[in-house]
Amino acid sequence: MHCFPCFSSPKNKKSSTTNETNDNNEPKPDDRRRAEETEEIEQSEGTSLKIFTFRELATATKNFRQECLLGEGGFGRVYKGTLKSTGQVVAVKQLDKHGLHGNKEFQAEVLSLGQLDHPNLVKLIGYCADGDQRLLVYDYISGGSLQDHLHEPKADSDPMDWTTRMQIAYAAAQGLDYLHDKANPPVIYRDLKASNILLDDDFSPKLSGFGLHKLGPGTGDKMMALSSRVMGTYGYSAPEYTRGGNLTLKSDVYSFWCCVGLTLSRVEELLDTTRAN
Repeated sequence: MHCFPCFSSPKNKKSSTTNETNDNNEPKPDDRRRAEETEEIEQSEGTSLKIFTFRELATATKNFRQECLLGEGGFGRVYKGTLKSTGQVVAVKQLDKHGLHGNKEFQAEVLSLGQLDHPNLVKLIGYCADGDQRLLVYDYISGGSLQDHLHEPKADSDPMDWTTRMQIAYAAAQGLDYLHDKANPPVIYRDLKASNILLDDDFSPKLSGFGLHKLGPGTGDKMMALSSRVMGTYGYSAPEYTRGGNLTLKSDVYSFWCCVGLTLSRVEELLDTTRAN
């Protein structure tokens, strides 16, 4: 890997849409629209994203109840849900809908995210674009975040051993290297931090939250202003980014090594995320 020499390597099924018919046996307008969107997804090379209705995701998350809330951030809230049709447990990110992209722009960005496929990235399963609702559906990662394991471990769990910590750091580097060197176009993470590194039951890390700045509020000049706004987390963000807004792939590398420092040392005081400078 180009960015991480010391971590050098040793070595869906598409959803179907059933059209309801009116008295003339013609598809309803909403069904025609949904069928067109499905066709657009199917014609997009390298993706197998499913299109969900808002009702499906509301049912999955018990109408977005507080008990299903996993967390929230600058782009919206994330809920744990169970798809009624398959029983699959998923994470549903409900994006802040104020000033979101139009449907075409949103779909284009989602399709780009849907082409990203790596064992150390949280997989995007599908999306919803009903009316002004914009939601993303991801695989649910059950093990919590790296932040949780380092600083808020369960009382009955043992601390992670040195080998596990090294494996997490190495695999996270693999995921970031994919975003930087394999994705086309390259993806700048912007906000890589311990709470965005999720762990499965085997402590295999999955990077989450990447690429979302393109799905944020605004279009045109507003979108350009959003892109230039500092969106990282103090303590993890590179100084040239927090002070001057200079964002490059190297900014992610800085954030990555902050995560590595936390992972290998387990010293929370290494980063003071409450300070602005």
